[in-house]
Amino acid sequence: MDPSIRIRGLNHYFGVGPLRRQILFDIEADIFPGEIVISTGPSGSGKTTMLTLACGLRTVQEGSVVTLGIELNGAAPKTLVRVRQSIGFIFQAHNLLGALTATQNVMMSLALDKTISEAESRRRSVEMLEAVGLGERLDHYPQQLSGGQKQRVAIARALVRKPQIVLADEPTAALDKASGREVVELLQGLAKQQACAILLVTHDNRILDVADRILTLEDGRISSFVSAIAANTGRLMHSFATLQNRGELRRHLEGLPAEGFTAALGAVTGEFEQMLKGLDVANAEATGSLLDQVLEAAAARIRDTVGGDRTTVYIVDTAQGALYSRVAQTAGGERLEIRLPLGAGIAGRVAMTGQSMNVADAQAHPDFNPEVDRRTGYRTRSILCVPITGRSGAVVGVAQVLNKRDGQVFDTTDEAALDRLTQSLGVILESCARMLPAVAPRAL
Repeated sequence: MDPSIRIRGLNHYFGVGPLRRQILFDIEADIFPGEIVISTGPSGSGKTTMLTLACGLRTVQEGSVVTLGIELNGAAPKTLVRVRQSIGFIFQAHNLLGALTATQNVMMSLALDKTISEAESRRRSVEMLEAVGLGERLDHYPQQLSGGQKQRVAIARALVRKPQIVLADEPTAALDKASGREVVELLQGLAKQQACAILLVTHDNRILDVADRILTLEDGRISSFVSAIAANTGRLMHSFATLQNRGELRRHLEGLPAEGFTAALGAVTGEFEQMLKGLDVANAEATGSLLDQVLEAAAARIRDTVGGDRTTVYIVDTAQGALYSRVAQTAGGERLEIRLPLGAGIAGRVAMTGQSMNVADAQAHPDFNPEVDRRTGYRTRSILCVPITGRSGAVVGVAQVLNKRDGQVFDTTDEAALDRLTQSLGVILESCARMLPAVAPRAL
């Protein structure tokens, strides 16, 4: 899935000559359809600037901003207008016209589209106002509405055109806690139903838990993973615990070149490990989910690198004398829970000997363990299995690929490609191995 907004190497400056000051520094971000991303940080950190650059309201000076598949850096004014027409905007000030009713304010969003009749515009506006809970306030003027109700009208106005992106700048700042919560949950639910990507800028810590992801800006830079979440450990743990259901990590790593893939995967793993040490937290659910996500992302990349059908990446659990994985990545996405004694089966032998094995006929090999095949109904034909070593040269993991998709057996080219990839994964799995004690309570 392509991101609705893709930002790479974004820098921005205000002023000229000696007064020129850099506001954004090398910003990188992706926002996907159907997810809500919250941008937070101190005043003046660049949140609103980033938002206006992402939607074409401000000219991109340096870097790349691709919105709805269109590069905004250097785009013609007509192109920027076309992009903005596919975006719904919600601001702190609701910006309703006092002389118009709630229905008429929402209809204003459709007024420039000459293909929509007035009757159709009214029908769609009423339908959207009813969706936001204002079915009994259709003919009320802004002065007859509460703050929360006015913001609901603003949300209806932003969503009535069924935009592909919704950008919201401090939509709850002027609202009390209850109204702010209602508004942001309403925005999230309605936009997800329409498969919108939502970028929401806020200082309001009360609504951070609705986000799929949080981008924290400090002094124009996206802060590190650790500093972004250290202030709210409980929310962090919940977020990581739900990662495995969302496939968030794997999705963001897909499409990256090999070097970028391992660098990004290593950064997430290393900083999570650092956070566990710094905060003295060993949350089994969150840590286990992170391990699963790392193994899944690595397995998917290995599978695609050599054209295999099913890939499992194991961590060597020296404390338990076993190989651990809860992911067997197939083209169909099937997930398995696997724990093997060291030395057992082909993967166990590779872990013990540190030597790769390329088995053309798995069923005839004496080390092949058919148990997983029996459990799943899968038929293993050929196996390519290689050790993954850490900094010291010790085996910290095993990558095992089953069955070439083209029906052929694995060859020396596949072995070399897999060896190159697993060399860069060693340090990452070494960090994962150190986190294994935190998931001891899990049913493995």
